[in-house]
Amino acid sequence: MSWNPAIDPHCPDAASMDAIETLIVPRARDIGGFEVRRALPSARRQMVGPFIFFDQMGPAEFITEGGIDVRPHPHIGISTVTYLYQGEFEHRDSTGAHQMIYPGEVNLMTAGQGVTHSERTSAETRGTRHSLFGVQTWIALPEEAEDSAPAFEHHSKEALPLLEGEGKEVRLIMGHAWGERAPTRTDSELFYADAVLKAGAMLPLPDDHEDRGIYVVQGEIEVAGQSFAAGQMMVFRPGDKITVRAGGQGARLMLLGGATLNGPRHIWWNFVASSRERIEEAKAAWAAGDWQDGRFRLPPGDDQEFIPLP
Repeated sequence: MSWNPAIDPHCPDAASMDAIETLIVPRARDIGGFEVRRALPSARRQMVGPFIFFDQMGPAEFITEGGIDVRPHPHIGISTVTYLYQGEFEHRDSTGAHQMIYPGEVNLMTAGQGVTHSERTSAETRGTRHSLFGVQTWIALPEEAEDSAPAFEHHSKEALPLLEGEGKEVRLIMGHAWGERAPTRTDSELFYADAVLKAGAMLPLPDDHEDRGIYVVQGEIEVAGQSFAAGQMMVFRPGDKITVRAGGQGARLMLLGGATLNGPRHIWWNFVASSRERIEEAKAAWAAGDWQDGRFRLPPGDDQEFIPLP
């Protein structure tokens, strides 16, 4: 499909720099030769809309027999979203889902009252030199969805709306923006998109969402004459019309946002909830280790090990 002609780039003046409410520069963490940059939550901002975790994974190169082995572990109160630029993951979870994910596709797992999953590099890929680069996010569920049954869905690259033209390609991963809507499940109002901009290309942010943020994955962008480099997240003031321009080498961005939730969330390990009581109940259920009749099951096909409570 073509780029929506109703989207008119608006170039803000210098005064519009006030529209940047928060600038987040995440620190890189090395987890055994694999670098992760966590932009959310940060000391200055817990969420952007319902997005409560935002991790850039890699880029990483694996030469021989290397890969990722995230053993089975639990979640409550969130949806996890995996989107890759390079490489692959093999996903298994306690709903019975078993799904490979490749660049441009999306894996969405809704934990609800409780789910267990693992993520590993496939045996086939381990036998070759390979790379991994992508983003994982957690979306906090509204209170009415926290006790929902766990679920999983996968959408191919071709199923996600692609808007292109004037030096930009924008793939809408979740939610609605720029007159399009992705097929991916949402439990609250939000948008999430992958944008690739050529040098000098301009992209307006959706102005029909309360919270809006941009994470610069590669290259740099300009907002009102100020440059922002890869590894930075900007959160914008609600209601302002914002357009970004790609720098001289182009840029790749993740755009995210949506309606704010009715309050902050409690976070402990992999559990997110609107109350501490919900988290304490989940901790006790995971520690009990009742994989047959308890709240948590281990993923079929990957049930021989698990990550214990920290």
